[in-house]
Parts: sequence; C-alpha cells; structure tokens
Amino acid sequence: MKPILSKAQLDYTKAKNMFENRAKILEKEIAAKRALQEITQELMEELVQSTGFHDAYNDLVIAENALIDWSHTTIKHEKSYRENRGAIDAMYENVNASPEKRQELIQLSMKIR
Repeated sequence: MKPILSKAQLDYTKAKNMFENRAKILEKEIAAKRALQEITQELMEELVQSTGFHDAYNDLVIAENALIDWSHTTIKHEKSYRENRGAIDAMYENVNASPEKRQELIQLSMKIR
C-alpha cells in the first residue's frame, strides 16, 4: 500500500521529478550544441530558458520551501518537539546555512507521515 503523503510532499515530489526531467533535456541540448559550436554564456542562458529548466528550478525551490514550512508546523504536534524545541527551531532557522543541511531536512520532511 502506498503511503499517504501531504500536499506539500506531493508538490515537492512532482516539482523534483519535473526538475530532473528538465535537467536531462538540458543536458541533451547542451551535448547537441557542443558538437556544433562552443557553448557561450548567452547560448547557455538561452538553453536554460528554452528547455524550461529555469522554471522547473524555481518551482522546485518553492516546493522545497513549502515542504520545510509544512514539516516545521507538523512536527510541533509531536512530543519530541516539545522536549527539544530549542534545537529543532534552531535547525529550521539555519536551514539555508548549507545545501547539505537543507537537503537533509527535506529528506526528513519526506519521511513524516
């Protein structure tokens, strides 16, 4: 049986899949263009826009932020949160301190049921 996911978790999963698909398309376009010409900044910007990679990235960041906010709100109802409130709130406040910490929090947020 599939686990029941929240809207924030579903939106994140959808945005992540879209981002990964757009990244694959962008990689293929870059490889095709590289065979014909040098990849300049202008060409790269054009490819990022034309493949939808930029929009997919923005949607992913929005979905990540919503997931993090949702998990922080949801976890406040747990006994472990009340016992470790300071440490948990500090973790959420410093979520953007490093990409690794942000990714770890996102992965933990996806495990909440």
